[in-house]
Amino acid sequence: MKKNLLTVLLAVGVITVANAQVRPTGGGAGSDSTRRAGSALGSGVTAQPKPYATVITNKAVTRKGMITTHKIEDKFFFEIADTLLGRDILVVNRISKSGADVRAAQGYAGDQIGSSVIRFEKGPNDRIFLRKVSFRTYGADSTTAMFQSLNNSNIQAIAASFNIAAYSPDKKASVIDMTAYLNSDNEILYFSSPAAKTRFRLGVQQADRSYILGVRSFPTNVEINVVKTYSQTAAASPFGSGAPAGGGGGAASGAATIELNSSLVILPKVPMKARYFDNRVGYFAVGYTDFDLNPQGVKEIELVKRWRLEPKPEDMAKYKRGELVEPKKPIIFYIDPATPKKWVPYLKAGVDDWAKAFEKAGFKNAVMGKIAPTKEQDSTWSLDDARHSAIVYKPSEIANASGPSISDPRSGEIMESHINWFHNVQKLVHDWYMIQTAAVDPRARKMTFSDELMGDLIRFVSSHEVGHTLGLRHNYGSSSTVPVENLRNKKWVEEYGHTPSIMDYARFNYIAQPEDNISKAGLYPRIGDYDKWAIEWGYRYFPDSKTVASDMKILDKMTTESAKNRRLWFGTETNPDDPHSQNEDLSDNAMVASDYGIKNLKVILTNLPEWTKETGEGYENLSTMYGQLTTQFGRYMGHVAKNVGGIYENPKTVDQTGLIYERTPAATQKAAMEFLNRQLFTTPKWLVNQPILDNIDQNPLEVVARLQGSTLSRLLSNNTMSKLVAAEATDGSGAYKITDLFTDLNNSIFTELKSTSAIDVYRRNLQKSYVDRLITIINPPAASAASQIITAGRGGGAAPSGLSASQSDVMSVVKGQLRDLNTNIKSASNTQSDSLSKYHLADLSDRIENALDKK
Repeated sequence: MKKNLLTVLLAVGVITVANAQVRPTGGGAGSDSTRRAGSALGSGVTAQPKPYATVITNKAVTRKGMITTHKIEDKFFFEIADTLLGRDILVVNRISKSGADVRAAQGYAGDQIGSSVIRFEKGPNDRIFLRKVSFRTYGADSTTAMFQSLNNSNIQAIAASFNIAAYSPDKKASVIDMTAYLNSDNEILYFSSPAAKTRFRLGVQQADRSYILGVRSFPTNVEINVVKTYSQTAAASPFGSGAPAGGGGGAASGAATIELNSSLVILPKVPMKARYFDNRVGYFAVGYTDFDLNPQGVKEIELVKRWRLEPKPEDMAKYKRGELVEPKKPIIFYIDPATPKKWVPYLKAGVDDWAKAFEKAGFKNAVMGKIAPTKEQDSTWSLDDARHSAIVYKPSEIANASGPSISDPRSGEIMESHINWFHNVQKLVHDWYMIQTAAVDPRARKMTFSDELMGDLIRFVSSHEVGHTLGLRHNYGSSSTVPVENLRNKKWVEEYGHTPSIMDYARFNYIAQPEDNISKAGLYPRIGDYDKWAIEWGYRYFPDSKTVASDMKILDKMTTESAKNRRLWFGTETNPDDPHSQNEDLSDNAMVASDYGIKNLKVILTNLPEWTKETGEGYENLSTMYGQLTTQFGRYMGHVAKNVGGIYENPKTVDQTGLIYERTPAATQKAAMEFLNRQLFTTPKWLVNQPILDNIDQNPLEVVARLQGSTLSRLLSNNTMSKLVAAEATDGSGAYKITDLFTDLNNSIFTELKSTSAIDVYRRNLQKSYVDRLITIINPPAASAASQIITAGRGGGAAPSGLSASQSDVMSVVKGQLRDLNTNIKSASNTQSDSLSKYHLADLSDRIENALDKK
C-alpha cells in the first residue's frame, strides 16, 4: 500500500546508505557498438581526432562553465573535461514558449516535460558515450557475488555515441560535435518519451522548421534552447498503443512550433545523507530495490524528498547548543517577472511564511521569496536555469496551481522547483471563499473581491504549493483532529486556526456562524502545528549522527512521542475508507459540521441574486455560483456518507500500542444515516429556489436527483457493502450491518409505503433511482460485469483477493431486499389513491420482477 502512495523517481547515481557508497550497477564503458544516425552521432566509421585549432577555430564563440561550449557559425561543440566524465548529471526539460495550439492541450511556458540522469563516459576508438543511467536496483557491498551479478544484469544504456573531434591542448578534455544531436528528436533532451508528446498532441519533428537558438554554460549547469516544429495531431487515437508512429496518437492536423529548454545540472559529487520514508509523516519519496539490506530477500527503500539544509561550519557549535542559525544555503523562490505587480507581495509572503516553521528545525531565514532580477540587473539570470526555483506565472484559464519538484534520485535531495501559478486560480479561490464564508464575511458578497482579500487568498494558495515543494504531501486527516465546536469559538479558532495543517484541503471555516463574529484569522488556512512538526522531522540536522540508520532511530523516538498529540497526526490523501482523511472537510464530526455548513448555504442562497449582480451583465454569475453552492452541498453529503462502512487508519510501528485499523463505531454510522435522511433523502426543497432556477435555466428535478444519486451510489457501492459484511463477521451484533444499512435506507426512501400518502415527483425519482441501483447490482451491464469485484477494504476480514457479488452475502441481501420491497410496494399500491403514485408503484414492481426473473 505504501509504495502506491509515493511519488517514485527512478534514476541513478551514487547513494549514501548508512556508511556505504552505492554505485549504480553496470556503469562502465564497454564494447557496445550502438550508433546513432547523423554526422555527430557516428555514421559507422570512426573519425580520427583532429588538431584542436582546426576544430575550434578563431571564429568560435566560447563560454566556459560546467561544460565549455563553442559556437562556430551554425555548429555547437561541447568540450567535456575528464573531471566531468562519470559524473551524474540531471537533465530537466521544459517548455520555454508555447503556441496557442499547444496551450489548448494544457502546455504552458515553464511546464516540465521530462527529466532523466545521464553520464558522459569515454569509450573505445576515440568516442564519448552518453549513458542514460537507471537506478532501479542496488547492492551496497561491492565485495559480494550479488553485487557482480547485479552489475551484469543492469548495464546502463548508451543513449548516444559521439566521435571525439579533437582533444584540448592540455589533453584533459574531449571536444564533440553536438549539433546533430541537439537538432534531433532524442530520448534525453526535450520530449524524452512518446507519451510526453502525446499529451500535447505532437507528432513527428519537422527538421526543416526546427533549429537551435543557443547554448549557455554556467558553473554547475548548461542551458540549451531550441525551437521545434512538430506535426500536430488530432484527438488521441482510440486504439491505444496502435496509434500512428511519432508519438502523436492521432491523425495529422497541421503543425505546432514551440520553444524548449533543457537544463543539464551536475549532481553533487557527495550525495546528501538520505532520510528514510516513514508513513507516519507525510513526505514525497523516491525509491529503489535494495538487494543487500535484507539477507533473505529484497527490500524496497524509499527516501523522502527534501532540500539540503546544513548549518555553516562556523555555526555548528551554536546549532548543537540549540541556537537558531542560518543555513549554509537557504531555500529561495523567485517570483516570475511576468507576475502582475500587485500580487507579487502576496506570493512572496506565502513563501516567507514557512520561515517560522524551519525554526523548529533549528534554522532561521531558511526559506524566502525574492523578486527575480531584471535583464538589466543580471543578464545571466534565467527563469529556465535549473539552479533557480521560482513561482512561474502562466496566462492560463486553468483554475489551479501546482508545486512539483525535481530531486536527486540518489538521496532524495530536492534540486529545484518551478511552482505553476495559473492565472485563473483567482477564480477558484473566489468561488471557494464566497460559497464557504459569505454568510459571515461581508467582503465575500461580491463577484470582484478587493485586492486585499484576493491577495490574502493568493497568499494561502502560495503557502500550500510551497509546502509541496518542501517535500510535504497532502494531509487530509489534519482537520479531523479539531473538535467541531472549537471552530465556532472565536478566541480558540483565531489563535489556532481551523486546521493544524495548510497541507490539508480544508479551505475555509464554513462552520463559523454569523453570530460568532469570527474574523479572517479564524477563517483562513495557515501553517499550523502539524506543518511545523513535519518540517522539524524532515529538516532537523543531527551533527553527531553519522549514518542514515542512526538518524532514523532519533526520528523514530520523535515520531512515537508526537503520536501523543493528535494535532500532529498525518492522514493520507489516498485512503478511500477512512472518514478522518477527506478533502474539503472540517472537524471531528462530519454530521454536525455539515449541519452548520448547510445553515450558511441557506443564508447565501437567499442572497445570491443580489451578491452576484453586476450592472449590464446577464445571469452567468448567478448560474456559476448556484452550481458552486450545490457542489458544496454535495461535498457535505460525501463527508457524511464516508462514515458508513468507514475504517480508520492510524499508521504505527510494532513498538506502539493500539490498532492500525479500526471500524467506525456503529453509532456513528447510524448518525450518518440519520443525517442523510434528514438533509438529503427528505427532499432538500430549500435548494429549489424557483426565481433563481428560472433565470439560469436549471431543472430542479435534475439538481436534486444528481445530489441524491451520487450519495446513493456511494452507499450502495460494492466497496461499502462488502465492508459492512466483513464488519459483521468481525464485530458480530455490535457492528453496523449491511441489513442495518438497508433498513435505514428503506425507512428513509419509502416512508410513503406505510403512510399511504401521495408520493411527490421528487420522491418518485429518488425511489426509481434506488431500485435501479439495486437491480444493477444483481444484473450488471455486460461491459461492467468484470468490475463487480468486492474488495474487503482495510481491516475487513474477507479474502485478500476480493469476492465477487455472487460469491458474497451482498447478492443474497440485495435480492432479498428487492423481494421484500416488492411485497411492500404491491401492498401499498392497493391502498394508494393518487393515480401518479399508483402508476409509479406498479412500474417499480414490474422492474423488480423483471430483474429477479431475468435469465
